[in-house]
Amino acid sequence: MVVKGRTALIAGNWKMNLDHLQAVAFVQKLHWALKDVKHDFDSVDVTVFPPFTDLRSVQTLLDADKIPFGLGAQDLSVHDSGAYTGEVSGAFLKKLDVSSVIIGHSERREYHAEGDDVVAAKVQAALRNGLVPVICVGETSEDLEKFGASAVPVGQLEKALEGVPAGAEIVVAYEPVWAIGSGQAATPEQAQEVCQKLRGVVIDKLGEAVGATTRVLYGGSVKSSNIASFLREPDVDGALVGGASLKVDEFASIIRYQKHVGV
Repeated sequence: MVVKGRTALIAGNWKMNLDHLQAVAFVQKLHWALKDVKHDFDSVDVTVFPPFTDLRSVQTLLDADKIPFGLGAQDLSVHDSGAYTGEVSGAFLKKLDVSSVIIGHSERREYHAEGDDVVAAKVQAALRNGLVPVICVGETSEDLEKFGASAVPVGQLEKALEGVPAGAEIVVAYEPVWAIGSGQAATPEQAQEVCQKLRGVVIDKLGEAVGATTRVLYGGSVKSSNIASFLREPDVDGALVGGASLKVDEFASIIRYQKHVGV
């Protein structure tokens, strides 16, 4: 968003949905939907995060049709190679023209017991392989009641940034766990309060210049009817979209948030 000096980023996390054929059809339809309204790709960056099995097919399509979407992965290994069955290396992702990778998503933290140490190691793995880590942080409803909205995500981000060199490019995604998939999003004011504090962590850890350019996203029940209100906030630079990113018309409408009334 020009007024902030940071281009908004709308990222679609498909989670474990869409096989490689469905993924190709979806990307084609999304691109057509945006072309039909002459979407300005200079004003909003779009990145899709398909399952691993879809990456090659989507990458081939993006290249062949010159579709200006970024390609991201949903996870990566802390290791670059070796006897780690089932793991996917950041080096392999880079060879597929993957530009960014989600790290520390609440589902990885909950279902795969990924603590702050693993998240920090994955951030390092992403950076050494030339990938931009999209670092997810957020509190559960229990955390919210006990500690307030910002304490847990701030602590998670501080640990994730340990050892990250000044000048490194990162993206931060604030996803309150209590809002993900619930249909009950945080208010724009709540999102702004936490995103502002997260930007402060980036400034403290990586310097004022990096803090000023780092994009901080909001995620959690994002939809076309509320995206514009979040993007009006000065420290909210985009959205990490889950379920709504699997619906072509809805995701296209989210990407076109600047066309909404009052924006």
